[in-house]
Amino acid sequence: MAALLHHLAKLDIPGGGQVVAEGNYAFVGHMHPPHGTSIIDVSDPRRPEIVGQVSLPAHTHSHKVRVHGDIMLVNNELFRATMGERPADFEGGIRIYDIKDRGNPRPIGHYKSQGSHRFDSDGAYAYISSEEEGFVGDIVVILDLADPTKPEAIAKWWMPGQWAAGGEQATWEGRRHRCHHPLRRGNRLYTSYWHGGFVILDIDDIRHPAYVSGLDWSPPYPCPTHTVLPIPHELMGRKIAVVTDEEVSDRLTPSPNAFMWIVDITDERHPVPVATWRVPHDEPFNRDCWFGAHQPQETVNGNIILVTWFGGGLRAVDISNPYRPDEVDHFMPTPGAGQSIVQSNDVFVDKERGLVYLIDRLNGLDIIEYRG
Repeated sequence: MAALLHHLAKLDIPGGGQVVAEGNYAFVGHMHPPHGTSIIDVSDPRRPEIVGQVSLPAHTHSHKVRVHGDIMLVNNELFRATMGERPADFEGGIRIYDIKDRGNPRPIGHYKSQGSHRFDSDGAYAYISSEEEGFVGDIVVILDLADPTKPEAIAKWWMPGQWAAGGEQATWEGRRHRCHHPLRRGNRLYTSYWHGGFVILDIDDIRHPAYVSGLDWSPPYPCPTHTVLPIPHELMGRKIAVVTDEEVSDRLTPSPNAFMWIVDITDERHPVPVATWRVPHDEPFNRDCWFGAHQPQETVNGNIILVTWFGGGLRAVDISNPYRPDEVDHFMPTPGAGQSIVQSNDVFVDKERGLVYLIDRLNGLDIIEYRG
């Protein structure tokens, strides 16, 4: 097969946790304050240019971003490097910006909580992982965005055992079971729950999410579940989800590294793992340079899935045969400015323009032409 991934440009930019693109602009949520969110003109993908930025106080982390037209949503949570007592002026949750003027993001709304991590949004609603008063670890919160200046929480769902204020007692240690990444597809929320595996929630009645099923493989596997991505079409007559665990230091055993799973969800009440895939040259776990899996692309329109491997760059995996996923190409970026290693964190596919955006958590944004 001819090469699918053709490198166009690299932008020297502080490390990021997420990159998304809409039209001629890309948006990066950064890993470390004071860097919050950068807005990048990519009308010429070979010459990207930063045109707008949001800055943060030193105690705030804002590494995720979603965009719908002239509205931008970002997360705010306590920066983990300063964990301990929450500063009096810390405000967590989801912040909303008017970005009609891309060079001058203007804050217009704020859903306040103790902090929010990864989230999804379709413009009408946001589906967030949120630290809420009285709960241990993040839970699922659904926000109504009808008035973006006043986002309203209309629903909550949590794993039984999280509501400490309600007398619930967890059967796990600390915050290990917590909402990580809700992803809406149709009337379902496919929600990773860290060391609690993942759950499928029915949101046909959006104000009352209902548990459909769940699956948890850690333990025995050491790494937490990061993302559950349902494939929008059947493969070999089956409904399939791609699931990635995340390489982390908070692991249950020293090995193996995080990898990708293929799960049959044809009977969604009984999800069944049917295959796995990992980079062929997997390396021993290294706290100074994570190697394993992290995040797949979230916009899918074919049978090739792009997925980030922290120390392994960007991998293109053909899942046409879900029982035997097979790599068809890969892109290994060079370390960003001032760095000696690669830590590929997130990928976004702009299928309209045939472009792929790859952000490193340490430094650097790569723009790639996708010839798939």
